Amino acid sequence: MNRYGLIGEHLSHSFSPILHKIIFKNSHIKGEYNLHEVKNEGLKEKIGELKNLEIKGFNVTIPYKLEIMKYLDEISPEAKMIDAVNTLEYREERVIGHNTDYFGFGALLTNMDIDVKNKIAVILGSGGASKSVYHYLNNNGIKEIIFVSRDPKKKKDIYSGVNIIDYTSLKNMANIDIIINATPLGMYPKMDRSPVDKDILTNCKAAVDLIYNPLETEFLKLARECGLKTSNGLYMLVAQGIKSQEIWNGVVFEDEFYHKVFKGVLEYVK
Repeated sequence: MNRYGLIGEHLSHSFSPILHKIIFKNSHIKGEYNLHEVKNEGLKEKIGELKNLEIKGFNVTIPYKLEIMKYLDEISPEAKMIDAVNTLEYREERVIGHNTDYFGFGALLTNMDIDVKNKIAVILGSGGASKSVYHYLNNNGIKEIIFVSRDPKKKKDIYSGVNIIDYTSLKNMANIDIIINATPLGMYPKMDRSPVDKDILTNCKAAVDLIYNPLETEFLKLARECGLKTSNGLYMLVAQGIKSQEIWNGVVFEDEFYHKVFKGVLEYVK
């Protein structure tokens, strides 16, 4: 039986074991998927430990999508472009880093029926989770991307030529087509928090939260009350997870499979 899993600092909120169990159930893939919590100082050791356990593949989550890159044997072209890794492939005693979040975010927008071409997008947060969002938008015809950070001056060197503002400046913006929460604010168990309030959301048309637990964050609740089209990050989680299995097993699944797995995960977690 093949072994897979997730590396992160705090994983009690994760739906990934459920997701991959449903993928296994609906495909020819046989395997087990486990959670591996690790502190930053033990990250390098954990990578080697998993290699010795004959692991086939791993996902990576907060806060190690950038940090883990220094411990890998190879990084795929898309992960180099994004400068973040969320998927590890163990192949012939080598550990290869990939990024399936890019694909997952695109699949989420397609599922929402949102076309980003010539639109204005605001990304809340500038950490590892925001990188795949930025590159997907930038590669798909977005008109303008604005990052919002608590300390814009410290983030100016992340993306050359990209507008980075603070939350106070965001209040002066209007006609935002899509606002994306790429911060952990509102994630289980601190579910009563939102990075922005209604006075900002009323200037937006659609809101996406990359968080999927809870299914409706405070951010999305406020956005829904303002009449925005909304989506949590569950479809992105499902799509990036299936894409990871495609990498690990050299297979390609049809769109129907993605929808079937999403439906199964949604029914399980509701």
